[in-house]
Amino acid sequence: MKKITFIGILLLIFNFSATVSAQKKGFYENVQKKNVAKVLDDLNAFAAAADYTNYFDLYAEESTFIGTDATEVWNKKEFMVWAKPFFDKGKAWNFISLKRNITFSKDGNYAWFDEVLDTQMKICRGSGVLEKIGGKWKIRQYVLSTTVPNEVIDEVVKAKTPIEDSLLKNLKNQ
Repeated sequence: MKKITFIGILLLIFNFSATVSAQKKGFYENVQKKNVAKVLDDLNAFAAAADYTNYFDLYAEESTFIGTDATEVWNKKEFMVWAKPFFDKGKAWNFISLKRNITFSKDGNYAWFDEVLDTQMKICRGSGVLEKIGGKWKIRQYVLSTTVPNEVIDEVVKAKTPIEDSLLKNLKNQ
């Protein structure tokens, strides 16, 4: 009887310990999701306010921005040069996140996200990867994509064909 009671107590302790550990992990993940979401929300707010310095401080030094045009693949310095005239005008772009998913690597040092954005281009999708660097989340890669409703894809393909045929030829010959 003492043996059964002892085993029961051990099982209760183990179950309690596992529950507390799971709660801590869930709490930590929720805090980290809020931290990553804040970086992405700040990114949108800084662009809308044309705050060049704070906007680009959210990117890791070695980062990549991939824009909606097939030719737009820039490292941070190149993206800064491209974006500066927009920020200098006092208004860059105004993206509002409508829906966002955030997932973490097992070690908790990387987060990747996808989000649906309300933009001047109508609905777009932002996606990318953040890395925790020096205790702060920094954007390593950001991909901005326009969405195309299936009902109009043929018209969009027709419109972009003359523009992209030469690009496709060049890419295939590289």
